[in-house]
Amino acid sequence: MRPAHVCLAVLVTAVWGVNFVVIEVGLDHFPPLLFSALRFLVAALPAVFFVGRPKVAWKWVVGVGLVLGVAKFGLLFIGMDAGMPAGLSSLVLQIQAVFTALFAFVALGERPGRVRALGMLIALAGIAVAAVDEGETGPLAAFALLIGAAACWGVSNVLTRKASPPDALNFMVWVSTVPVLPLLALSLLWEGPSRDLEALRSLDWTGAGIIVYVAWITTVFGFGAWGYLLRRHPASTVAPFSLLVPVFGMSGAALVLGESVSGLRWCAAALLVGGVALTSFSKAGGGVSRSGTAAATGTPDPARAAPAAAPRPRTTASRTPSTASRPSPPR
Repeated sequence: MRPAHVCLAVLVTAVWGVNFVVIEVGLDHFPPLLFSALRFLVAALPAVFFVGRPKVAWKWVVGVGLVLGVAKFGLLFIGMDAGMPAGLSSLVLQIQAVFTALFAFVALGERPGRVRALGMLIALAGIAVAAVDEGETGPLAAFALLIGAAACWGVSNVLTRKASPPDALNFMVWVSTVPVLPLLALSLLWEGPSRDLEALRSLDWTGAGIIVYVAWITTVFGFGAWGYLLRRHPASTVAPFSLLVPVFGMSGAALVLGESVSGLRWCAAALLVGGVALTSFSKAGGGVSRSGTAAATGTPDPARAAPAAAPRPRTTASRTPSTASRPSPPR
């Protein structure tokens, strides 16, 4: 990769890592489900009017929209609102690569090789260490919600791979239209209309800036740049940069939010990132590894990119989960 492209890849992962810090701050302004709904609304509009019609069947758009947008991001935002630290969230979501490999085995018959299976075990050990660390300082229920979000991300990665969208940004823009109404309905039921109205009435420039960041910076810029890199370089060259996301997420949370990083957490980070690397880049039985990427909310949030041979993505689009064939950035 040219130095300029390396810098762009690092910048994108920094944007996605810092996104967890921005979400943490945003949860002080919005209820979690309303926040997630606004994120997808702003990501979809006005981009949906410029990207053309969906290039895959509607069943894939709706399926990914519900699993990724409603389930994954709903659990992520609720988990962080319930006390899951931003830095640890950026790390724990990386277990989606293990879930993706497991679901790909069940749904697609992709048998993991020995090295990949070893990577999955190492990553799970990292999650166990992180759970022990969180159990000493925070609510395990919130930790469990993040694990659920990562599992939903894995399902969406497999669905995205089945859909095989030729233009990932076009796909994510349309995917972003699906969760808006379900999330708004859940917010009204779960968080209450009075809380939602209070948040909207008190919207200030900080709150608006947060929505713009999570919707346009992490989505439009992040996935537009990621797709640009994947079009010009092999996925195996670009995808490893996604492992920098929890590095930026944890360091950003420590610097901006004052989150402490214990020795156990560093140990968990080393195990999880190392295990995800083995899971993502080793060979599955008979082929290249199929662990997923993400985007939105990623994912990210995530929670969390276009195939290497895809047409050049348009810039007026949304952050998207990548196909299940690439290691995933968070949200």
